[in-house]
Amino acid sequence: MGNHHVIVLLFTMMMMMMASNGVENELREVGIGVILDMDSNVGRSTRICILMALEDFYGARHNNFTTIIHPHFRDSKFDNFRAASAAIDLRKNTQVIAFFGPQQSSQAHFVLDIANTFKLPVISPATTQNSSTQAEPIAALIKSFGWTEVVFVFEDTDFGRGPIPYLFDAMGNIGTRVKYCTLLSPSSSDNTLMEQVYKLKTTKTRVFVVHMLPALASRFFRKAYELGMMAPGYAWIITDVLTGFLSHLDPQDLDYMQGVLGVKPYIPPSNHLTSFERKWRTRFHKEYPNMPRIELDMFGIWSYDSISALAAALQRIENEPSTNTKIHDLAAIEISQLGSKLLPLIQNTRIKGLSGDFHVVNGQLQTSAYQIVNVIGNGEKHIGFWNPMTGLSKQTRNNQKLDYTTSKDILKAIIWPGDTPKIPEGWDNKKLRVGVPALRGFVEFMEA
Repeated sequence: MGNHHVIVLLFTMMMMMMASNGVENELREVGIGVILDMDSNVGRSTRICILMALEDFYGARHNNFTTIIHPHFRDSKFDNFRAASAAIDLRKNTQVIAFFGPQQSSQAHFVLDIANTFKLPVISPATTQNSSTQAEPIAALIKSFGWTEVVFVFEDTDFGRGPIPYLFDAMGNIGTRVKYCTLLSPSSSDNTLMEQVYKLKTTKTRVFVVHMLPALASRFFRKAYELGMMAPGYAWIITDVLTGFLSHLDPQDLDYMQGVLGVKPYIPPSNHLTSFERKWRTRFHKEYPNMPRIELDMFGIWSYDSISALAAALQRIENEPSTNTKIHDLAAIEISQLGSKLLPLIQNTRIKGLSGDFHVVNGQLQTSAYQIVNVIGNGEKHIGFWNPMTGLSKQTRNNQKLDYTTSKDILKAIIWPGDTPKIPEGWDNKKLRVGVPALRGFVEFMEA
């Protein structure tokens, strides 16, 4: 079933429910602009999560609303200017009260500027997650293995540069030196990328922290593999966004990443999540029957919770008291004013969602625990957790009475690059070999 038909069916059902109770004239629709790369697995997955969130929110509450959210989807086609043009078109022609998306941080920069002009909230997977929080679990991992030097490899975009100061501070806190930091452009040619990766190989440090999106990461790790940098003695740690996208990578891309460690926000299992994932998988296969099987990722889950939070915020405004009476259908609030009223509610919100405790403070999603995984075969193996109270652990634990630990022994077994269980030392430990001539000669050198 196509996008248009799904939305028409949803709202037809809602109108029928309202009409059956004699209140069809009170129903009011307000739009949100959804800007996604529709030809990407993430875009397809997110689109379905948004539709399901609205269906679940309004369907569960039956007639406890008189205003519903109508999503207007636009395809940014992986292009910054298309994303900006879509935002302008949505605001001008559909009078949206909020934007969702886009996926790419470079696109989000343009959309944020437009949204700020009109004082509209923006919910974007590219900007919601707080890039500072993952610095601590990465530092805990580096400290646990006793590595004293590290190399940073980041994507040269707003997204890529975001965590740099936090990771530098985290390394300083554990006494680890950042030996080298390089920024790689997503538009680099293969030859340029190979040259940059080779420079990384010439450093004696063998511990790398990589922060980039899948498109560049897949190319980067292939070059690292070709240069023999996915061999025993090397250690690689990838940040949350790439770790969260592992299920979207081709098996061949994962072949080049064997032994990599990754951190990502921990989403606790629940009956609600299990049920949703089953329905989501059926829906995805039905709408995209020719697409290969993909897994529901944390961004899809956050998208569901974000839209649910937006709908809940709209309902709060709907029920808030006015001067003398309650607003029953938001008619007393112009659509142009709704965005500014929603903004503070969306920037600071807390709901019980698919992801568990979905908590946003000052526009940043708060993450209390991280999962640590090891790339093995065509997927990932869980090896432990990190939380700010107790540090590293095999199982989730939030007992504040336990001491904070960064002991590597508390983690499950890790398979490192080169298919070895031996922990990398963190530097090139090749010994210098000196040749001594068997016959006497070069006395001036030997006896100096």
